[in-house]
Amino acid sequence: MNDIRSLSHSKWRCKYHIVFAPKYRRQVIYKKLKADIGRILRELCERKGVNIVEAECCSN
Repeated sequence: MNDIRSLSHSKWRCKYHIVFAPKYRRQVIYKKLKADIGRILRELCERKGVNIVEAECCSN
């Protein structure tokens, strides 16, 4: 995985930790929407050329 970017005097590797926490996280609603939320996030990342390294879904 060659994701190191560079300029003449610097090198960097950008990685982000994103936490998606909706205001009303009720278990009943969250279980129904979990698959849809995951599909939407994957589609958005694909459009932007973002590589998802790891994803986890917690109900609390």
